[in-house]
Amino acid sequence: MSVPVMTVPGEPPAAAPAGVAVRAAGLRKTYGKGETAVQALAGVDVAFARGGFTAIMGPSGSGKSTLMHCLAGLDTATAGQVWLGDTELTGLRDDALTALRRQRIGFVFQAFNLLPVLPARENIVLPMQLAGSRPDSGWFDDVVARLGLRERLGHRPHELSGGQQQRVAIARALLPRPDVVFADEPTGNLDSRSGAEVLGLLRSSVRETGQTVVMVTHDPSAAAYADRVVLLADGRLAGELTDPTAETVLDALRGLGA
Repeated sequence: MSVPVMTVPGEPPAAAPAGVAVRAAGLRKTYGKGETAVQALAGVDVAFARGGFTAIMGPSGSGKSTLMHCLAGLDTATAGQVWLGDTELTGLRDDALTALRRQRIGFVFQAFNLLPVLPARENIVLPMQLAGSRPDSGWFDDVVARLGLRERLGHRPHELSGGQQQRVAIARALLPRPDVVFADEPTGNLDSRSGAEVLGLLRSSVRETGQTVVMVTHDPSAAAYADRVVLLADGRLAGELTDPTAETVLDALRGLGA
C-alpha cells in the first residue's frame, strides 16, 4: 500500500498522515567530503503504511541499507527528516533516540545478534529489561507459541538451528509491540527452507497482529512475501510494486540494471 507524503519546502511538517507508521522527506546521506564524497541517499521521500509488509530493494550500492538505517535511527541523515508516527527522529538527542529505539522499534538482522551465554527466553526479554520494562506474560506466551519456540526457551543459541535462532530474534523484536520492525536481510544466513519459514512468520505477524515490517533484501523470492516493494537506484526512488511476485520483482530489478 502506497501512502503519499506531501511536503512544502520551508514549512513545518504536518501531523503524520493517517495510517503511516514511518516516513521520510528529502532524506539525504553523504559519506565523506569533497571529491571523495559518496551520496548514498539523494533526496528520498517515502512513507510506509501501518500494518504493512514492505521490502526495499535495488542494485548493490543503491542505498537500500542506508535508507533502512536512517529510518530506524541507526544512522544520522545528512539532510532531510524522518518521522516515526508523529515523532521526528532527526530532531532527537542521542539519549532520547536510544530510548525510542528500545521502546518503539524492533530489529531483525542477518546475524541474529543473540547473546551466546543466555538461553532463548533471556535473549527474547533482554531489550525490554534494559529499557526498564516488564514483558506482558500473555503476549510473551502468544509470541512464543506463534513462533514455535515453547520447547526451546531454555536452549542457548549454539543449541538451536539457524532458523530457530532467527525465530528467537523475531520474538525479541515483536515482544515490545513496536511501531515498526526493521529486518535487514533476515534470511541471508539461512537455507531456503528455514528462510521461507522466517518470511512466512514475518508475513503472519503483519496479517494476524497488524505489525508493520520494513525489510531490506536482495532476494526476489523473499520480496514476494511482502505487500509492496520499494525500489531504489543511485540513492533515489526508482518505482514500486504492489502484490509482488518473484517474477515481477526480478523484471523490475533487471530494468534497473541489477
